Amino acid sequence: MTALTLSTAAVPGLRADAIVVGVAKGTNGPVVAPGAEAVDAAYDGGLADVLETLGATGAEGEVTKLPAPAGFKAPLILAVGLGAESEKDAGYGSEALRRAAGVAARALFGAKKAAFALPLTEAADAGAVGEGALLGAYSFDAYKENGKDAKGRGGKAPLADVVLLGGKPRDRAYKAAVDRAVAVGEELNRARDLINMPPNDLNPAAFAAIAQDAAKLHGLKIQVLDEKALTKGGYGGILGVGSGSASAPRLVKLSYTSSKAKKHLALVGKGITYDSGGISLKPAGHNETMKCDMSGAAAVFATVVAAARLGLEVNVTGWLALAENMPSGSAVRPGDVLRMFSGKTVEVLNTDAEGRLVLADALWAASQEKPDAIVDVATLTGAMMLALGNRTFGIMANDDAFRGAVHEAATEVGEDSWPMPLPEHLRKGMDSPVADIANMGERMGGGLVAGLFLREFVGEGITWAHLDIAGPAFNEGGPFGYTPKGGTGSAVRTLVRLAELAASGELS
Repeated sequence: MTALTLSTAAVPGLRADAIVVGVAKGTNGPVVAPGAEAVDAAYDGGLADVLETLGATGAEGEVTKLPAPAGFKAPLILAVGLGAESEKDAGYGSEALRRAAGVAARALFGAKKAAFALPLTEAADAGAVGEGALLGAYSFDAYKENGKDAKGRGGKAPLADVVLLGGKPRDRAYKAAVDRAVAVGEELNRARDLINMPPNDLNPAAFAAIAQDAAKLHGLKIQVLDEKALTKGGYGGILGVGSGSASAPRLVKLSYTSSKAKKHLALVGKGITYDSGGISLKPAGHNETMKCDMSGAAAVFATVVAAARLGLEVNVTGWLALAENMPSGSAVRPGDVLRMFSGKTVEVLNTDAEGRLVLADALWAASQEKPDAIVDVATLTGAMMLALGNRTFGIMANDDAFRGAVHEAATEVGEDSWPMPLPEHLRKGMDSPVADIANMGERMGGGLVAGLFLREFVGEGITWAHLDIAGPAFNEGGPFGYTPKGGTGSAVRTLVRLAELAASGELS
C-alpha cells in the first residue's frame, strides 16, 4: 500500500528515488510549472530548454526522465505533462494535477520513494495530487506467482512512498485534504481489487463475507440475507437471477450512521459476480470480462467504508444486490414471470437483462427506510456504452435538479458523466400481456428503457438517480492518467462527494 505524506524539506537534500515536476504546454514550448523552482534553479533556469531538447512539449500524460543536477540526493528528475499552461495565478485544476500525478506514479513502478513537486496553490491541490498518485500506483497482483511481494508489471513493485512537497504539514486544511485522499484512494483501490478478482473466488457469499470483515473493522452495521431469508422475504428478482447458479445470491445491507446526521443517503449497487447472460447466453467474445458486472456493488461498498473513515455527518446505507447469472436446468427462462419484493410481477423476456431485476428488489428495500435520496450504480446496458463510449457514465433521475447535482458532483471530482433523459413514451414498450411489466422494451434507447424500469421500483416521493457505468467500469485498453487496465472503481468518487454534500446540507 502506497504511503502519502506532506513535507517542506528542501528538494536538493531530499533522499528519494525521483523528484517529480510539472511541465506545461506553452505557446513557445514547454514551461516549467510552479513547485519546481529549486530544480529549475539547479539547471541555471534552463530546465525548460533541457526538456525541449529531450522532446518534451508539456502535453498531458507526457513523461520525460533526466538525470538530477549535481548536488541532489535523488538521482532522477521526472517531468510530467500538465497540458496547456494555466493563466497567471489560475492554477492547473484538480483533474489536471490528479492525472499528472497518476501518470508519474505509473512511470515510477519499481521506485520506493518519490517526491512530488507539482504546483500546490491550495489544500485541494494537495488532495488531488495525493489521490492521483495513490490511484496511479495501483497494481493487482494477488494471482501472480510473486503476488505476495506485490510485484506488478515487469516484476516491479508499485511506488511505495509518495511525499508531497510545497504543502503545509501543520495546516489543518492540507492535512484534511491528504487524509481524504488516502481514505478515498484506498477504498477506490479496494473496489478495483474486487472487480479484478476472478469469479471462481468472488461469488455472492464471498463478497458478503468481505463486506462483513470490513464492517467489523470500521464499526459498520451489516445485515446479510441469504437464499433462505430472500425466499422468506419474497425477493423474487434476486432469487430469479441467481437460480441458475450453484452459488446462491445474497442481499447485503451495509450501514454507516453518524450521531450528527441530518440526511440519509441510500446507495444501491448491482453485484452480478459473473454474468453469462443466463439462458439468453452471451455470444462468444462477450463473456471474458463479465467478472466486472459487480462494479456497481463494489463502488457502493467502497463508498460506505470511505464515509465511515472520513467520519461524514450523514447516514449512508449501502445495498449490495449480489447474484451470479448462469444457465442451468434451474435457471430462470425467457417467458418466466417473477414476483418482485415490491409485489409487482415482471415478465422476463431476456435473462441477460438481469441487472435491473436484482436492482429492483434492492431499490424497493432501500425505499422502505424513506431515505432523503437513493442513488443506484450499475454496469447495466451496452446501449449506454454505444451512446457515451468507454469513459463516460450516464445519469438518469426522477428529479432534474438532483440529476444536475449528481452531474456536478461527478465533474467536480474528475469523473466523466452525462445527464440522460427518461422519455415517457418508451415506458409503453415494457407493457406485458401477462405481468405488470416486462424486463425489456424498445431496442433503441435501451439504456433509457432500463432507467424507466428501475424507476418503477423507487418508493413514491423519494428522490432517485441511476448511474449506468457500463462504459468506464472496466478498462480493456491500456492505462491512462490514474486509470489502470482492468477494474477502475468508477463512480466511487462521485458517490463519496454526494455523501459529503449531503453531510454539509448542500445536497437538497
